[in-house]
Amino acid sequence: MSETILATEATIRLAIFLGVLAAMALWEVAAPRRRREIPRVIRWTNNLALVVVDTVILRLSFPILAVGLAVMAEDRGWGLLNNIDVPVWVAIIVSMLLLDLAIYLQHVMFHAVPGLWRLHRMHHADLDFDATTGLRFHPVEILISMGIKLAVVAALGPPAVAVLLFEVVLNATALFNHANIDLPRPVDRVLRLFVVTPDMHRVHHSKDPRETNSNYGFNLPWWDRLLGTYIAQPAKGHEGMEIGIEQFRTQRDLWLDQMLAQPLRGPASGYALDPNSGLKDPAE
Repeated sequence: MSETILATEATIRLAIFLGVLAAMALWEVAAPRRRREIPRVIRWTNNLALVVVDTVILRLSFPILAVGLAVMAEDRGWGLLNNIDVPVWVAIIVSMLLLDLAIYLQHVMFHAVPGLWRLHRMHHADLDFDATTGLRFHPVEILISMGIKLAVVAALGPPAVAVLLFEVVLNATALFNHANIDLPRPVDRVLRLFVVTPDMHRVHHSKDPRETNSNYGFNLPWWDRLLGTYIAQPAKGHEGMEIGIEQFRTQRDLWLDQMLAQPLRGPASGYALDPNSGLKDPAE
């Protein structure tokens, strides 16, 4: 079973990725939430080119990725779940919950540590918000993220099918919750109890540092609510809020070469613990 999962992983993930991306692109045309400010051709060509760069660098840098490591861990008895007797369905659910919590905590860390924020802020420097924003990550951040994910998989010992399901769901929800789609408000209110919706995650891409450093969840919304990082709506509303960060606000900054150089440019302002970002309690 595990070998079959490993052999078909790339095909499954690519097919679902392309299908969800196409669905979100069509939905954005049919029912956009916000008016587009930047021509799609500029952003899409550079954001998708970045995906290619990230994928090549990741494949060249790691001899094994998360699903492959889960298969190896199962064969060699590594990790907690490979050494305790629990039903497979329990192991799958626990694995997906803990992997999602790890992604949430990693995201918080990338906002809290100035050096990591320099990498992650490239994701926030997009001047519009649509499905391709969910693909826009610096290659060095991708490498660090994979290293963290591999460490979690090695320690947890999740079933390979759980890791594959998690990767597929995470990629699909990242495209969904970055999409510029107009969900009916009653649907959004119910849906965000179970999954991060576009309106919930769009707050995280606000130019206001208080809102940038909130709503960290990519898949499940519960961690933000439980750990006090949840903001329901942006102060200026979804149509009035500004997308992006204070730095890198020209169309030239959206080009691939400029995106890759952003960690080296300017101060690392606006991170969660930045004393000058306006995040401290005004009463202090």
